[in-house]
Amino acid sequence: MPSRGGLARAAIGVAISAVALFLVVRSVDLGAVWQTLQRAEPRWLALMLVFLCIDLFLRAVRWRTLLAPVAAVPIRTTLGSLLVGYLANNVLPARLGELVRSHDLGQRTGISRSTILGTIVVERVVDTIVAVAIAAVAILVLSVRGIVASAVLIGLAVTALLVVAIAVGLAAHRLPGADRAREFIARWPRVHDVMRRLRDGLRVASDPRTMALAVALSLGSWTCSVLTFASAAQAVGIAPTIGQAALLSAGTNLATAIPAAPGYVGTFELAAVTIGGSIGIAAEPALAFGVLVHAAALLVTSLGGAIAFMTGSRAANR
Repeated sequence: MPSRGGLARAAIGVAISAVALFLVVRSVDLGAVWQTLQRAEPRWLALMLVFLCIDLFLRAVRWRTLLAPVAAVPIRTTLGSLLVGYLANNVLPARLGELVRSHDLGQRTGISRSTILGTIVVERVVDTIVAVAIAAVAILVLSVRGIVASAVLIGLAVTALLVVAIAVGLAAHRLPGADRAREFIARWPRVHDVMRRLRDGLRVASDPRTMALAVALSLGSWTCSVLTFASAAQAVGIAPTIGQAALLSAGTNLATAIPAAPGYVGTFELAAVTIGGSIGIAAEPALAFGVLVHAAALLVTSLGGAIAFMTGSRAANR
């Protein structure tokens, strides 16, 4: 049974999504958006799906790379668990999919779930660093001001805090008072074991070669994400520059960090309309291609996650 805290967080997320949807609906002509979607060019939609699938594959390769110092995991396995996690994020609030995919991969491989979660934390930090860097360069190139630029600056500050947090986690055993803290936590062996294994996962961040490869794969993944947005925009008759597509891609994805209803409904669309307005794209086409990207991502990850979950369960039972 869900805890009161969990229900409260879910309620807050739904409320935020409802407000975001209200702001979107109030600012656009939904009839015009529907007509734009009906005229979407199939060839560009197909290309959008291709880039989206390559993006997901590169994310699975990146996760496999981060897991490599811990254990050798087949790419098919990491891709399956990644999709299961995305499926969970589509139906559960508060990004619980990250916990679901660590549990799923643990079941498939026997690796400690806490250690896997540590690699996921590193993965999310790397992904956020690259996304914020892309958004920051884009706002400079495009000379964007206002709320979008402010949001990116906040993202830079949060990213810096995440990097510091990982650094502290890796060096915690050397900090003053570490021995006392270790003795205190040792009173609860289970908690101590979880923290030790979590740190084992975080330790991959101290491997320069692993991190360099993870950053390179992140750049490849985000390039595909940018091209996904560019293709969706072309499908509805908008020809964005690479800088505009990059800001839309990074900005809308960063918006998914805001607590929202499952599937980030509302916050994603509001980000697309807001960022589109900041770079001269009308609200109706901005919402149209935002909906296309969002719907495609939800469909591909939900279908892929369902298939991966079912095949993974059968493999575990053999």
